[in-house]
Amino acid sequence: MKIHTLLLTALFCFIFGNVSAQEKDKKSQEIVEADMGRVERLLHSKSFEFKANTVTPASGTPKNLVGSGYSVTFSPELIISNLPFYGRAYGGMKMGKDKGLQFQGKPENFNIEKDKEFQVSTVVNDGEVYEISMSVSNSGYATLTISSNARGTISYQGEVVNISK
Repeated sequence: MKIHTLLLTALFCFIFGNVSAQEKDKKSQEIVEADMGRVERLLHSKSFEFKANTVTPASGTPKNLVGSGYSVTFSPELIISNLPFYGRAYGGMKMGKDKGLQFQGKPENFNIEKDKEFQVSTVVNDGEVYEISMSVSNSGYATLTISSNARGTISYQGEVVNISK
């Protein structure tokens, strides 16, 4: 009788645990889908902010930027960049006078496409021409790459968020 009760209890626990795991998987999927919808809406509004966490120069080691406040603000009318630059500059910059990738200008050809990930691309002309491309995952993590006519290409990793007020 004890063995019968023990087996029945084990069977009940197994079934209950399996149903609980399925519910947990379903909730996780719902969260991912909600996140995906949030990121898609945010990108298609063309008003969002990229917050940099790491920078990777073309010929260097990655540097941590967490908590530094470095970002790029995107809107249909204006893109404002406040990012550091580590790498090679071509032409007229004086030692110690480099302001990093601090620029602003009206975006030209501001495109957002979705394949497996979202692809954002635009060009900003602020005396220097900056080609901006960004790959954004469904969860909002992104890789931003900026190339310029006066500097080497540089990449930043971070996340896309609502514009902070």
